[in-house]
Amino acid sequence: MASPVRFADVQSAAARLAGIAHVTPVVTSRTLDSRVGAQVFLKCENHQRIGAFKFRGAYNAVSRLSEEERRRGVITYSSGNHAQAVALSCRLLGVEAVIVMPDNAPTAKRAATEGYGARVVPYRPAEEDRKQVAEALAAEHGYTIIPPYDHPHVIAGQGTAAAELIDQVGPLDALLTPCGGGGLLSGSALGAKGKSPGIRVVGVEPEVANDATLSFETKTLHTIRNPPTIADGTRTPSLGELTFPLVLENVDGMVTVTERAITDAVRFAFSRLKEVIEPSGALGLAALLSGAYEAQGKVGVIISGGNVDAETMAAILEERV
Repeated sequence: MASPVRFADVQSAAARLAGIAHVTPVVTSRTLDSRVGAQVFLKCENHQRIGAFKFRGAYNAVSRLSEEERRRGVITYSSGNHAQAVALSCRLLGVEAVIVMPDNAPTAKRAATEGYGARVVPYRPAEEDRKQVAEALAAEHGYTIIPPYDHPHVIAGQGTAAAELIDQVGPLDALLTPCGGGGLLSGSALGAKGKSPGIRVVGVEPEVANDATLSFETKTLHTIRNPPTIADGTRTPSLGELTFPLVLENVDGMVTVTERAITDAVRFAFSRLKEVIEPSGALGLAALLSGAYEAQGKVGVIISGGNVDAETMAAILEERV
């Protein structure tokens, strides 16, 4: 069966995003290189529109809707970054946006989502399934669902960050990418390998939210609901119907990192790199700094976002979490 997403789709997404998405900076650090024994290139999607890579996939998907689909509006479900991405994409394209969001989502992410003009429908994650809530509303109102990761246009859009990184710094030996539902990871593998054949693509998860790692190692889909990780963007229960086979086909390895390694990486980025990174966005950096991944040669790292509450950031900097 043909792959639902190919490198050509990533290239098409890149053309659609040209002049709309930011070309995000690449940060290097001699201190970091010395610590890990490799040449590291951090692709800072915390500088992307809405503060995360999610804008790439959301805009690619919303911009491809038919006029009838745009008229009916869009619905999605998200803990925050995809919510903001869909909200902004819809505002740019004149489409109504409805977001199903957990009632415990970070305050900054909900406020930003509503600030982009979307209507937030809260749900209780311990008692309700967000996808089912969204599907019921879509059936009632005729909205088009754009899920946070398991959608071909979303996956292709996310892959443009890795392709763009290689355009900026040249071929890489390895690429480390955070993994929640697998949209960024599967898209990054396609984008990176299309640009830099032979590159090793590795996904990174929190130890307590290692469903994708278990799925990758056993070739059987695993689910972990509401894992207790500070990396809220990785609390997705499992890889998706599209992302699971794409990860198996195109990703070379998975590693996990402790909660302490995640917060250490956030502190390192703040103090040494002067970058504000949310815990989910720091997973690749955490894998390098903690030794969970032993780097060699030229290594790219996708820093996936920077949307972190001031209270959470303060707790991390003060080592209270």
